[in-house]
Amino acid sequence: MTTLDAPLVKVVGAKAAKKLVALDLHTAGDLLRHYPRRYAQRGELTDLIGLAEGEYVTVMAEVEKVQGRKITKRPGYILEVVVTDGRGRLTLTFFGTGARVPERELPPGTRGLFAGKVSFYRSGQGIKRQLVHPEYKAVSAREGTDAAREFAEELIPVYPATKGLTSWQIGDCVRMVLDTMDVDTDSLPEPVRRRHRLLGLAEAYEGIHRPADMAEAGRARKRLKWDEAFVLQTALARRRRDASALPATPRPPRKDGMLTEFDERLPFELTGGQRAVGEEIAADLAREHPMHRLLQGDVGAGKTIVGVRAMLQVVDAGGQAALLAPTEVLAQQHHRSIVSMLGPLAEAGRLGGAEHGTRVALLTGSQGAKARREGLLDAASGAAGIVVGTHALLQEHVQFADLGLVVIDEQHRFGVEQRDALREKATGGRPHVLVMTATPIPRTVAMTVYGDLDTSSLTQLPAGRSPIATHVVPSANRAYWNRAWERIREEVAGGRQAYVVCPRIGETEGDEGDLSAGEPDTEGAEGTEGRRPPLAVLDVAPKLSEGPLHDLRIEVLHGRLHPDDKDAVMRRFGAGEIDVLIATTVIEVGVDVPNATVMVVMDADRFGVSQLHQLRGRVGRGRHPGLCLLVTDADEGSKARERLDAVASTLDGFELSRLDLEQRREGDVLGESQSGRRSSLRLLTLLRDEEIINAARAEAGALVEQDPELADHPALAAELAALIDEERAEYLDKT
Repeated sequence: MTTLDAPLVKVVGAKAAKKLVALDLHTAGDLLRHYPRRYAQRGELTDLIGLAEGEYVTVMAEVEKVQGRKITKRPGYILEVVVTDGRGRLTLTFFGTGARVPERELPPGTRGLFAGKVSFYRSGQGIKRQLVHPEYKAVSAREGTDAAREFAEELIPVYPATKGLTSWQIGDCVRMVLDTMDVDTDSLPEPVRRRHRLLGLAEAYEGIHRPADMAEAGRARKRLKWDEAFVLQTALARRRRDASALPATPRPPRKDGMLTEFDERLPFELTGGQRAVGEEIAADLAREHPMHRLLQGDVGAGKTIVGVRAMLQVVDAGGQAALLAPTEVLAQQHHRSIVSMLGPLAEAGRLGGAEHGTRVALLTGSQGAKARREGLLDAASGAAGIVVGTHALLQEHVQFADLGLVVIDEQHRFGVEQRDALREKATGGRPHVLVMTATPIPRTVAMTVYGDLDTSSLTQLPAGRSPIATHVVPSANRAYWNRAWERIREEVAGGRQAYVVCPRIGETEGDEGDLSAGEPDTEGAEGTEGRRPPLAVLDVAPKLSEGPLHDLRIEVLHGRLHPDDKDAVMRRFGAGEIDVLIATTVIEVGVDVPNATVMVVMDADRFGVSQLHQLRGRVGRGRHPGLCLLVTDADEGSKARERLDAVASTLDGFELSRLDLEQRREGDVLGESQSGRRSSLRLLTLLRDEEIINAARAEAGALVEQDPELADHPALAAELAALIDEERAEYLDKT
């Protein structure tokens, strides 16, 4: 009998096993977990119209026409077999003397499975789809009405395949394993299976690879999704349990401290959501174990105020707080706004400063030597209760007197290693961590639902925020193009200001001096290959200055400018001395100029969904309505254009995060992959399986509470060890 850890070479033979290595399949268990992508029925043909160029496909179709002819050039013979689903057509092309074989085996009327890479070619009848030298398997009819019906309705699993290895060849290997399989252990405990009416593991493998009908396949998929959810939730439950045992210095609130005075100084009322979230965070900070909380809030929901209040609570308790921002522009803006909000509370030890105040230090990578020395000294001595900075805070020589709280703004801009480096600067236990994001990227959403973070959400926008209208502008439509610049001129004539955002700086691209690099997040942005280079700030600015915006006050902002120059530009823009700011994505997050009402995003399809939503949030921050124009040359009906239309259709960042997740998937929640391409989850998906994930979380939490070392569950412990290798274990420890 074959066990799940048996090498494939012993089950399917050396030749087949060697081919399966290309799909990273080495054991019988690996192969059984290579699940069918879909199921074909002999009585149903594949929709051929929707096939995409470059896609490796397996289709069920019927031969419509066979035509072979001699050619004078090598290889001397060409065969074209046209197959159809009744609406669309696909050409199978074979060259050389070997083409005589499919000519005999595929007469008109034959149904079969055909596998290969889709390519397009131009003919006299227009663009045609073709498979060159495809693999094929004819599907014959059976005699007798009942036998024919049974045969036509039989499900044929279609597997993810690769060059030189077809779906049906994989299926043949799977059947060899199933016929000799011996599953003597099950990582999903029997009481859990019984409570949730789940199949046994052997039955689930049989049901997903050889289902009698779709209902059986569905029951098998549910059980195998539970496997993935339960093992993952067990890993996260053990991590939560271990984290709860780590020490952290409690930072309880003080009634007569800076936080109380700060609240009294606020010129506006906190929203109910801000107060509720503030109470959650305050309770976490008062505990003896480190807080690890995600604060989600749409653009403009007031996350920064919540973060500042948390930092002041820690400073009141004798500790320090570090605010990590992804760009120098944002770090400078945070520093200015915090100092402004605190007023005399930020001037400790200086003339006019509050008696029980603190200092707010700024540390960035390109500061002048004097300012940097002062910031380092204030951080190390504890004079600065709040330290704001970019990744410069992570450098070894940056020290803190008593780091009690790390606030990470837009956490997706920072890798695990960078976040961990800052946490290690705390003494006397781990610091509390507050992560803030306006549009959760796939992993953030995934880890939230998968249960790794305590989550708070701000869904209520503060009073005074204005609506933002968003429109897609096809650059080929000159009327729309000209109208975009007219709208900027109209807003400026009314005393307001505008942004123009470009994907690149221009000339020789290089390190921006901050984490954004002024480059778009092109994850999820399709259709960028084989096109002209993205538009650049240094190219667009002179064209607008000499053209449609010729008499307006225009300046540029990008990451290669000296920090003092960047800061000066933002100050002038904030003061209304600049009409139009042409910038890269250094303005993406945190920049707050209430008088800016219109934004034009050039080559908008080159940006990710999250970035577009963040950029749009820079307008409509005052009493005037905002306008965002997404300029693109993407064709109508393309995926890129559909993505832009979706962004234009909603201002709900949480809805857009789901769109982002649908396109990019969750990422490997236990590893380094951000976009989902190497996910350890084969069946489980965040958007469709939240019910399973939440149920698995409850079951795993209860099991770990009773048996933290999994001593009574050796099969689960072994599955966990196989899933979490040394690298992933280290990753979980740092997250």
